[in-house]
Amino acid sequence: MDEGKLAEYWRKNLALIRNLLVIWAVVAYGLGILLAPALNGIRLFGGPPLGFWIAQQGAIWVFIVLIFVYAIRMQALDREYGFED
Repeated sequence: MDEGKLAEYWRKNLALIRNLLVIWAVVAYGLGILLAPALNGIRLFGGPPLGFWIAQQGAIWVFIVLIFVYAIRMQALDREYGFED
């Protein structure tokens, strides 16, 4: 593989990682901490406030989903550049 293709592969890989981390940070920090007081007025099925739930569970669930998104997108990227197993 030539240097240009390899550099493009890594640029796309790092962009994917950056974008997924930004999503996780927005959910964990933005919704779970900064906007939690505003979201606490909403209750989930009559149970815990939404801001509390996002801070305690939501950010973890988003992180798990992002792991699967990363794995799927990296498989496609590996296939595109000929790095498949």
